[in-house]
Amino acid sequence: MAAGDFYFAINATFRFILNNYGEQALIDYWRSMGEEYFAPLSERFRSGGLDEVESYWRTFFAAEPGGDVHVAQQDGCVTIDVRDCPAIRWLRANGRDIVPHYCRHCHHVSTAVASRAGLTFTLEGGGGTCKQTFCTGATA
Repeated sequence: MAAGDFYFAINATFRFILNNYGEQALIDYWRSMGEEYFAPLSERFRSGGLDEVESYWRTFFAAEPGGDVHVAQQDGCVTIDVRDCPAIRWLRANGRDIVPHYCRHCHHVSTAVASRAGLTFTLEGGGGTCKQTFCTGATA
């Protein structure tokens, strides 16, 4: 099993929740992940500030298989420029039917993580390319 095969499990989990419990349950699941499972990450971001946000995402995407992602910090924000999402790439390359709501998990999970860290989060795009931004409250 390749590391990217984890995306199969995520995609299947999202589909199961969506098909059996509906869209709001899926959104609630993502928000709970951001607020509860990722609480330690929120604390890292809160205590380490944008330097920690940048370091985390650089390390995260360096470990992901494939993709093309650029992480930069500037003017009170960390921008994650996802030019080719490793997850979407992996799912497509392996012929998987991607849950239509798949990309929305980044919005809901990261919004919850950022909020608990005293940051704001925005996401533009989807479907394999997007721009995600974590900002300090004053600059968002």
